[in-house]
Parts: sequence; C-alpha cells; structure tokens
Amino acid sequence: MLQISDVEELTELFVNNRDFLRPWDPVREDEFFTVAKQGELASAALEAYEAGTMVPFVIVNSQGGLAGRLNINGIVHGALQSAALGYWVAEAENGAGLASAAVAEAADYAANQLGLHRLQAETLVHNVRSQKVLEKNGFSRYGLAPKYLKIAGEWQDHIMFARILEPAPLS
Repeated sequence: MLQISDVEELTELFVNNRDFLRPWDPVREDEFFTVAKQGELASAALEAYEAGTMVPFVIVNSQGGLAGRLNINGIVHGALQSAALGYWVAEAENGAGLASAAVAEAADYAANQLGLHRLQAETLVHNVRSQKVLEKNGFSRYGLAPKYLKIAGEWQDHIMFARILEPAPLS
C-alpha cells in the first residue's frame, strides 16, 4: 500500500523515468515531478482509499525499493462490483516480471479483499508489453475505445481488457 513515507522515493522514481513514461502518460507539468505535488497526490489517493473508491499500491523490486505504482481505481459496489486497474513499472525494472506479479496480486486483492466481480484495464494500441501482462493474468480483450484518453498530448485509441474475478475458495 502506498504510504506518505514513499513520497520522496516515488518522486525520484518519476523524475528518473520522466522520458520513459512520457509516451504512456498525459502531458505532465514540471510541478508533477516535485515532492510537494507527489505528496498532494499521495494524500488524495489515501483519502480515496479511506472513502472506498481506490486502492493505491506501490510496486517494489526484489531489493524492496520502489519500482512503480498500481492503482485499483473507480471502485463501484452494488450491482456492478467492478473497478479499473492502472499500473506502470520503471524502465530499469521492465522485463523483470514485476508488472505481471503486481497485476496478479491486485486481481487477488480485488476479488478477495474488495469482493469485486470484475476488473478492467485499457492500454494504448501499441503498448504490446502491457497487453501481454494483462493477458498473462487472465484479462481478455473486449473492444477498442477510439480516442479514449489524451496521452502524450493526443487523443489516442485504447484496447479494452476485462477479467471476471473468482474469489478464493473457502477452506
């Protein structure tokens, strides 16, 4: 779980990966890459967690250092029982299996701790690595959302993925 104590390390991770993340993110102002702004964002994420609408995680590497972020966003209960998944891993950690492991843990958490029925995620059409992470974790492609998000300054198409969650059997 994200902690306020992670803010300085997380800010450094964002600064070090600014160019790497640029093609996958909305346009970020310089303020985004400051401890103050990351502190604000972390506080807002933890408030959303307390309100039950989000679960903010950090992704850690084998040495215990921060390697990325994963959020379970837009949690809806009632008849829908669904949420959206978003994640990223630092360039130096890509290919180490961290994203796949984090998505697997998030799906387990969503099913068994949140009681959700469905998770969804979207990737840019050309983000093949992220698509493989989702498919490896049981997500299925179900559509294309034209001009879905403004990424890198342009409205870009995204492939839609979903996974129906099964809670762990009671022992």
